[in-house]
Amino acid sequence: MAANNPNSKEKKSVMQSVLLCCKLHISESRNREALESIQRAAKLDPETVIVNIFEDREYNRINYTLVSYVIHDATGTPIYCPLQQTVVAIAAAAYDGINLELHSGAHPRLGVVDDITVHPLAQASLDEAAWLAKRLAAEFGSRFRVPVYLYNDAHPTGKALDTIRRELGYYRPNLRGIQWAGWPHLESLPVKPDEGPDVVSRARGITMIGARAWVAMYNVPIMSTDVSAARRIAARVSARGGGLPAVQTLGLLHGEGTTEIACILLEPNQIGADHVQNRVEMLAAQEDLDVEKGYFTDFSPEMIIEKYMKLINAS
Repeated sequence: MAANNPNSKEKKSVMQSVLLCCKLHISESRNREALESIQRAAKLDPETVIVNIFEDREYNRINYTLVSYVIHDATGTPIYCPLQQTVVAIAAAAYDGINLELHSGAHPRLGVVDDITVHPLAQASLDEAAWLAKRLAAEFGSRFRVPVYLYNDAHPTGKALDTIRRELGYYRPNLRGIQWAGWPHLESLPVKPDEGPDVVSRARGITMIGARAWVAMYNVPIMSTDVSAARRIAARVSARGGGLPAVQTLGLLHGEGTTEIACILLEPNQIGADHVQNRVEMLAAQEDLDVEKGYFTDFSPEMIIEKYMKLINAS
C-alpha cells in the first residue's frame, strides 16, 4: 500500500483516530496580499483542515491551527502526514511575501515563520508529533535555508522553547516603546541550529519547531499603556518569577490605551485560565490598574477534534 494512498476504510479510520495538530505562527497580519497568498497555500490540500486562524494586528502576527491524520507502515512507524506538505506550502508563500527586515510589531519574533508546534490529538502520541516536527525541520533547513531549532519532545534532550528563545535574545525588544522591528541584528548565532545553515538571512530569520503535549494561550488585557507595570505583573504571574506553576508570561503593548499579559499555560488542566485571571486581577489592583476578561487564542483539543471531524465529514 502506498504511503499516500491508503484504501478508503483504513484512511477513514486514521482520519478519525490518529491526528496531529500543527500550530503555525507567522510574523505578519497587516500585509493583505501576503496573507491571501498564505491562505491559498493553506487550502491546497483538502486533507489538511484549517481549524482556526487568529490574527493580531497590534502584534503583527497570525496563527494557523491545522489538523490532519497520520499513516503508519506495517510495523507501526509513521510514514506520511498531509500536514507536512501543507506547512511547507504555507512557509513558501510566507517567505515569498514577507521580509522580516520590514516587519515591526509589539510581539517578539525571530523569523518570518517564527514558531511551529506539533501536538498529538486523539490517539496520536508525542513520538508521532516529534516525528513530524523533525521532518519539517529537516525540510525547512534544506529547502528554505533557514536555521531551525528543535524544542521539547522534538529535541534530543527535550530542551524547552523558552530556554532557546532566551539564548537567542527573543525577549529583548530592539525598538523604542518596547517593540520589535527587523532582524534582531545578532552578529552570530550563539547556539548551533539543529537543522539548516549557521548563517541567517535577515529577510527570513530563523524558525523554532517543536513537539509537545497540549498548551493553551490565554491573554489578559490591562487598561493602561504602562508597559513597565505590565511587565512587573507578568513576572509575578509566571512560574519563573515565583508565581503560578507551569505558566509563562510576557507583558506587552497591545494597541492604544492597553497592554496585555500574554500567557502560555503549560498544564492547562492543572493551572487554567481562571487561576491566571485571578492572579492578574489581584496584582493589577495593587498597581491601581483595571483588567478586562482574558481570552484564548485557540480552541481546546476537544473542540479542535470536533471541528476537524465536522469539516472532514462535510467535505
